[in-house]
Amino acid sequence: MRFVSWNVNGLRAVVGKNFNEVFTALDADFFCLQETKMQEGQLDLAYPGYTAYWNYAEKKGYSGTAIYTRHTPLRVTQGIGIEEHDHEGRVLTLEMDSLYLVCVYTPNSQDGLRRLEYRMQWEHDFQAYLHDLDKRKPVVVCGDMNVAHQEIDIKNPQSNRRNAGFTDEEREQMTRLLGSGFTDTFRFMHPDARDAYSWWSYRFHAREKNVGWRIDYFLVSDRLRPCIAKAEILADVMGSDHCPVMLELAE
Repeated sequence: MRFVSWNVNGLRAVVGKNFNEVFTALDADFFCLQETKMQEGQLDLAYPGYTAYWNYAEKKGYSGTAIYTRHTPLRVTQGIGIEEHDHEGRVLTLEMDSLYLVCVYTPNSQDGLRRLEYRMQWEHDFQAYLHDLDKRKPVVVCGDMNVAHQEIDIKNPQSNRRNAGFTDEEREQMTRLLGSGFTDTFRFMHPDARDAYSWWSYRFHAREKNVGWRIDYFLVSDRLRPCIAKAEILADVMGSDHCPVMLELAE
């Protein structure tokens, strides 16, 4: 079973570039999107054999998540059931027969870390949501989680130490999540891989020079580890400032 996740940084923009070709070539069972930046009815994007589910932000042109799936879910849930967090279209969950699939676009702490306090509350509540799901059946969670977990996950760790996405607080939250029953599939399969990034600034030719951050993930419940067949970063796929990431689970 193949899962793909991609922060497209505006779905309408990337559809005008290469999205259809990428979608078809990757041939995923589940294709998860973050930062769709659109509202219902703004784009008619259908693919044979797939059903699309959406969670739109209330604010126009902002955030948003979606999942295209070949498999019929038992239940679809938008948000995590907490009013404070559920206006920005950041979480979309499909309950399948054997697992939960959670697509997430984690809030950025922003310049000057002005949203770091909110981010910490989000982390607490989102992790509680994942653990509640995990009590019922295994979880696959994917998306732009807006943190480079370890120094190996960022090109310039020292100069980014207090920047959003690489603060001690954000990194500790990822450590906490991974220590409480979840596995970072890419690091599990590629423990020593360096220069493996999923996001590059549009400035200073960062992607050309591969000056990037690994902030897009597939995490799975620890009990799914034996099923991990492949976990890759598809850095050659253009169209966004992020590239897709992919997970294959043996059925």
